Amino acid sequence: MGKLKGKVAIVTGASKGIGAGIARSLAAEGASVVVNYSSSQAGADKVVKEIEAAGGKAIAVKGDVATESGVKQIFAEAKKAYGHLDVLVNNAGVYQFDPLENVTEKEFHRQFNTNVLGTVLATREALGLFNGEGGSVINISSVVSEMSLPNAVVYSATKSAMDSVTRTLSKELAPRKIRVNTIAPGGVETEGTHTAGIIGSDMEKYMVSQTPLGRIGQPEDIARVAVFLASDDSRWLTGERIGASGGFR
Repeated sequence: MGKLKGKVAIVTGASKGIGAGIARSLAAEGASVVVNYSSSQAGADKVVKEIEAAGGKAIAVKGDVATESGVKQIFAEAKKAYGHLDVLVNNAGVYQFDPLENVTEKEFHRQFNTNVLGTVLATREALGLFNGEGGSVINISSVVSEMSLPNAVVYSATKSAMDSVTRTLSKELAPRKIRVNTIAPGGVETEGTHTAGIIGSDMEKYMVSQTPLGRIGQPEDIARVAVFLASDDSRWLTGERIGASGGFR
């Protein structure tokens, strides 16, 4: 423990999966963590209890990043609890894989509002909590932003947009000492990929076959990269997209 001692972090969409793994790892390195959730309070509370049982500090905060009011609620609670912010992880995301003929306007906006608008709104709100020392914004993208995966036109577009947001804001916010980077995971075993039927399917077999390191990813694999980007070890990195996919691309 220690790389993030005294730091405060917000992790959006942290009640399960990659977000939960990142929240636990940031706390293990000494950060006080805001575990954000939109609907699964039980999941967020479980993550908080795990962090506290390991000697860390965390609170669960409800808020839907797809809405301005939801984002403001998250940051107001973070300020009330900890007073400032050092690290923002824009992890909250939704996805659905559909062939083009099944794409709907409603689904398009659902994914873009959470994945892209949520990232922009949360980063904007974070500006008021970062202190004079700056901070680190970590966006969770995906290998699909560059893979041109069939049946993922909307999801791929949201992640490509996140990559662009990262590059743009890295230059815009650099004078404020705020670094902005992206992690692009490959296939990861989470509650979501289990629910979607990916784990144990031919899709998982394909992903593993195309992954040089020969396995599906785990949330902790992504969390280790997030800890690096949150810490001073990455102080000379901004505007970068780090693939965390075992070589799957």
